[in-house]
Amino acid sequence: MISVRNISKAYGEVQALKNVDFEVAEGEIVGLLGPNGAGKSTTIKILTGYLHPDSGSVEIDGLDVVAQTRAVQARIGYLPETTPLYPNLSVQSYLKLMADMRALDPAQQPALISEALAATGLVEHRARLIGHLSKGLRQRVGLAQAILHRPKLLILDEPTIGLDPTQVVEVRALIKRLAQNSTILFSSHILSEVEAICDRVIIIMNGEVKADARLVDLTTTSDAVLVLQTAADGVAERLMAMGQIERVESFTTPDGYPAYRIRSERDITPVIYEVARQENWHVRELRRETMTLEATFNRLATAA
Repeated sequence: MISVRNISKAYGEVQALKNVDFEVAEGEIVGLLGPNGAGKSTTIKILTGYLHPDSGSVEIDGLDVVAQTRAVQARIGYLPETTPLYPNLSVQSYLKLMADMRALDPAQQPALISEALAATGLVEHRARLIGHLSKGLRQRVGLAQAILHRPKLLILDEPTIGLDPTQVVEVRALIKRLAQNSTILFSSHILSEVEAICDRVIIIMNGEVKADARLVDLTTTSDAVLVLQTAADGVAERLMAMGQIERVESFTTPDGYPAYRIRSERDITPVIYEVARQENWHVRELRRETMTLEATFNRLATAA
């Protein structure tokens, strides 16, 4: 659905993007992450045809974004961080305006508007003025205009920013429902939202792609955690003697059990298990170490 090939973009002497390269398959929900100034907004502007890259190419659904901008935009539903709503219009009038601006067939507009209202849970609010709606409902109106033309690709920029916890849950569930019919590129600073919604993440820092992986792969490490039922002598020394281990960190679990974090470049849990059996350690738990997306993000930011 999205094919980005070595795109670069500079604003004067500031290099916003440097040979950014990634793909998004049809039906995926992909999170686009990065700190402020990393290049996320520039990437989105290029994908939507608002900006042209200085070099490289971008295709959406097989169409070149630069050469076939209008055709590409007809396939995209876009929810910007600040949704351009008109508070003096009713929800239905606003969606009719958006349908006219998209030059949708007048004969199909009533059905498309009803479909968007139903998908976003706005049917009972269709006659209300947008200015009288809560922020959560206004965000739904923004999503309704984004899906009005049944786009193949949805680009959502900070769709839950400023919402209260209940509204966040509602919008999150809505996005998952929309993913049944569209590919979704989801940009957010709220990492917990990305973890809850996305299958895969692309992390951009300093204008470059620093990570592009499925969420489960990105947050799983080759390190191991060994938790013993009872303390034993010389555990750290015996583990280090195995080789292939960078270091062993001892700690105590919250419930008071002796534990060890074993740093290694590859998964060695089977070897650790065999050593524990030979040494007759009473193993309570042996597992691969996992990291939160926030920890992974911060590690990449520090390295950058």
